[in-house]
Amino acid sequence: MSRTTQPVNLAGSVLHRTCHACAFFHSREEEYNVLLPFAKEGFERGEKLFHVVDRDHRAERLRRLEDAGIRISSSEPNGQVEVRPWEDAYLRGGRFDQSSMLGLIGEALEGGKTDGYGLTRLWANMEWALEEMPGVEDLVEYETRLNHILPKYDDVVVCTYDLNKFGAGVVMDIMRTHPMVIIGSMLQENPFFVPPDEFLRELRGRAAIAG
Repeated sequence: MSRTTQPVNLAGSVLHRTCHACAFFHSREEEYNVLLPFAKEGFERGEKLFHVVDRDHRAERLRRLEDAGIRISSSEPNGQVEVRPWEDAYLRGGRFDQSSMLGLIGEALEGGKTDGYGLTRLWANMEWALEEMPGVEDLVEYETRLNHILPKYDDVVVCTYDLNKFGAGVVMDIMRTHPMVIIGSMLQENPFFVPPDEFLRELRGRAAIAG
């Protein structure tokens, strides 16, 4: 894994390398308490903030960022702080295409470097996968395939899940696709993580049995 240019403080831990973490929360307030300091640190260092949220929640996210001292320029929609609705990321074209989204993540991280940001901090809400749209059933495969891409970068990616909305089976699979996990507002190495090639074989096996 790549090393970050500066240590990153996240959920009670200090990171010295790239990170792909799943974060499980019971409320939006808990999520903000944990991740707003992470975002603010990045903003104050001049790093890129790339967020993906529910369209109906975007106004609140912008307000929360502003209240935390993170200034957002309306004249630079793709500047240091970028807050995209799901429809401009995971659900482009009214469906989830994991290959397209993997490409977008790579473009976002590459673009951060091209634009002169030393680090990109990506905070993505994942409830889009609960929408009734084609392709959302590929959520777990997408999360494990991210582990082929993210180690090439020195950035920090946090995928957040509301435990009140996702079932236990999905939560366990999601945990197994992330090298690190935030539970109880604390970041830790994930003992349940399964390397991507191994997990993809398991998913193929499940599909063969189901099919």
